Amino acid sequence: MERKTLMAKLYLLLAAFFGGTGVMLGAFGAHGLRDKVAENLLEAYKTGVHYQMIHALALIAVAILIQQIGAKTSLVVSGALFAVGILFFSGSLYGLTFGGPRILGPITPLGGTLMIVGWIALFVAALGYTK
Repeated sequence: MERKTLMAKLYLLLAAFFGGTGVMLGAFGAHGLRDKVAENLLEAYKTGVHYQMIHALALIAVAILIQQIGAKTSLVVSGALFAVGILFFSGSLYGLTFGGPRILGPITPLGGTLMIVGWIALFVAALGYTK
């Protein structure tokens, strides 16, 4: 399989996974966590779901761009940073909501930083785009 097709497929699969689990986690938060966790933890949980969904959509865009213009390094890096950023940012917020260890606290901004750098990598890809 061609590299661009492989990378596009990987990012579409990740987008589908993160999108689907984002909907499930959002529904669980809205119906299963209300009145069961502190309000500040519920807000953090909602933030995790929100960012997960936004970056699932970003992964779809990256997959389409890779398929259209090729597996440019900046696009591949962007998708990888979005995926790992979701795991770190949203995952740490989910963990904290359910009473996970406090070490998860510093992981949240690391995940956010990965997401930001993912957007910068996408910006770099856009700068190099010619067609």
